[in-house]
Amino acid sequence: MNRREISKVFATGLVSGITCMMLLIMVLIFTGKIEPAFLIGDNRKSAVEKEISQKAELIGTYIDKYYLDEIDGSKMADSIYKGIFNGLGDDYAAYYTAEEYKDITEKSSGTYCGIGAYVTQTDTGDISIVKPVEGGPAERAGIKAGDIIYAVDGESTAGKDLTTVLSKVKGEAGTKVVLKIWRKGGRNYLDIEVTRKIIEENTVSSRMLSGNTGYIKVTGFEEVTNKQFSNAVGNLEKSGMKSLIIDLRDNGGGLLTAATGMLDRLLPKGLLVYTKDKSGVAEEYFAEDDRCVKVPIAILVNGNSASASEVFSGALQDNGVAKLVGTKTFGKGIVQTIFGMDDGTAIKMTTSRYYTPKGRNIHKTGLKPDIEVNLDESTLPKDGEEFAIDNQMRAALDYLAGK
Repeated sequence: MNRREISKVFATGLVSGITCMMLLIMVLIFTGKIEPAFLIGDNRKSAVEKEISQKAELIGTYIDKYYLDEIDGSKMADSIYKGIFNGLGDDYAAYYTAEEYKDITEKSSGTYCGIGAYVTQTDTGDISIVKPVEGGPAERAGIKAGDIIYAVDGESTAGKDLTTVLSKVKGEAGTKVVLKIWRKGGRNYLDIEVTRKIIEENTVSSRMLSGNTGYIKVTGFEEVTNKQFSNAVGNLEKSGMKSLIIDLRDNGGGLLTAATGMLDRLLPKGLLVYTKDKSGVAEEYFAEDDRCVKVPIAILVNGNSASASEVFSGALQDNGVAKLVGTKTFGKGIVQTIFGMDDGTAIKMTTSRYYTPKGRNIHKTGLKPDIEVNLDESTLPKDGEEFAIDNQMRAALDYLAGK
């Protein structure tokens, strides 16, 4: 089987972001050929592989002889492929059908057709709405942050990974999808119909706060994010920015190229992040842009700041350029690789660990904030308020005021 396309992924995984997310993709070309042992010959099969092959043949015999209805060979094959990756014990491993792979590739571009909502998967496996896109179809249909998606067009989301669920939520512009929602404090499930439309993600928003402190909120690391971020920084600089807050709270990750490109705009030339595979082979990523930002920086983080957000935050923290404010980050220090197949399908599995410039791997430990502040929800924007300075932002402003 030829590997047509290899994609490096710092995915959101259980928090995705997500935001699925969640995917940090670097396309490589591989011209070799993979020959799995079970395709080569019995003399090179392991005992386990022989047992699996024999059991599969036996099961197939029973199905052919006794199964009542017609067999959908394609659906059965997809289930077998997905089962292989479920058996790895890797929470981030997956097999994607051609349709699913097309969807996640489209998502990473920052332009897609769907309901317009940031979605994550919690540590209990629930598919949760982080925030509807302002003015998007989901918001107009009445979907709110914190809603749990229990079914899509009558199909349960239980046991499914975030990417699979999102592939069901998205579809052609103008078509409708019915989400079965559970809302905190509610007594019954809600069936909410949403009309899909083309969504061009605005992953970066910015404004100038008092004291000429720039504020940039980044909701995901997509193909469009690097340019949006660079424009936001440039506009704030032109407006006389003297310090900067970058808000990565609830940002579950995205493209590695977006994260490193954004870091390149902020940092002087130097190492940004590196990875090591199972053989200890390292791959390094560097800042190369002559431009850098020379004002004090604070980064807002929380337990949902994961993957690419941690790559970004860890590089700035290690370089002594920024202080992290908030609570400990999620702690995803492993890398998934997506291998695109010739038939349009793809497989994903964990292939390496990543390290900050000072050699820290933060898997399952996260990044510890320099200024630890738990969020006081009473300081969040009230209904009808577009923006408010919450207590974590206030702590960042207090730190920057003393610089």
